[in-house]
Amino acid sequence: MQMISIACRVSATLLLLGMAGGAWAQAAAKTSPEAQRLDMRALAATCAQCHGTDGHAVAGEATARLAGQSRDFLLTQLLAFRTGDRKATIMHQITKGYSEEQLEKLAAYFAAQK
Repeated sequence: MQMISIACRVSATLLLLGMAGGAWAQAAAKTSPEAQRLDMRALAATCAQCHGTDGHAVAGEATARLAGQSRDFLLTQLLAFRTGDRKATIMHQITKGYSEEQLEKLAAYFAAQK
């Protein structure tokens, strides 16, 4: 009976160590340039529904083109939506769902688009 208990503890410990190792490997992989690029594209894709793929808004639509705008201008606008200084129908809610770091990354990403 005691052998089973020890075996269960050892198994549980090994399982937890394996899970921790897997989490560490995932975190390490996220730091690769390719993983960072994919993470950034996934973050930017959340804007595509309204602002078009990579910030290229559809001509004739009311939404703003993000691609090629200045990083500082984009970040200023995103932060203004977030604080309510710039009025909007939905952007004030959307920007509150992102960290300031994410908003900075989005501004840089869209500014780099042609």
